[in-house]
Amino acid sequence: MKRNYQTDVANFINDQDLIRQIAFHEAGHATGIYLYNKQKQLPEVYFQITIKSPGLLEDGSSGNSSFNYDHFAAVVEGGRLIHSLPVALIESAHYVSTAEKDAFQTAFEADMVNLLIGPLAEAKYVALRDGEQFNAHLVNINALHYYGGTSDLEKVYEYLDTFIASKSQHGEKMAELFNLAFQFISSPAYWKAVERLAAYILAKKGNIISCEEAIAVLDQNAPQKMT
Repeated sequence: MKRNYQTDVANFINDQDLIRQIAFHEAGHATGIYLYNKQKQLPEVYFQITIKSPGLLEDGSSGNSSFNYDHFAAVVEGGRLIHSLPVALIESAHYVSTAEKDAFQTAFEADMVNLLIGPLAEAKYVALRDGEQFNAHLVNINALHYYGGTSDLEKVYEYLDTFIASKSQHGEKMAELFNLAFQFISSPAYWKAVERLAAYILAKKGNIISCEEAIAVLDQNAPQKMT
């Protein structure tokens, strides 16, 4: 993932703070991919989390306190239900049932929601860390750029360009998706799952967290029905 932070903000964030933000960001994505999709009764989809640890610098020397945040990276790979299939193709295919069209729309909307959950998870972590309020009035769509969300938003708009031909409808749909992502991250049960996975990412010694490994963490101590 491309990490984009405003320069004046990044200058006030120390390495360890930003490492934790990145962990919560990627934990948010992975939690959405597994639990939001499960909530929507969508099929499971493969993903993994790749981690680049700051423990070793490019020259092979010990990291200690000399690394900067560029030396730590975590990214969720995979996890998309849909890659590319224009909605016009679905609408013009008379053999596709209404139920199938609805399932298709639910799937591509879930992908977009899961992209938004990542920077929202980072934003919530920062608010809790700093003793600030976390609500939709203070954290809006544009604010996600301050929480590593630039590339996520770019991908969401790519989805919108592909699946909704009329750009006049993009703003309304984006607001709807943002609200769904915000509701998800505001759920105590789902937030605890994000916290568990973020802690696991931070403690991980290797550089790959498999799909099965992440799911085991997310399912740990989880109630049978999460809301």
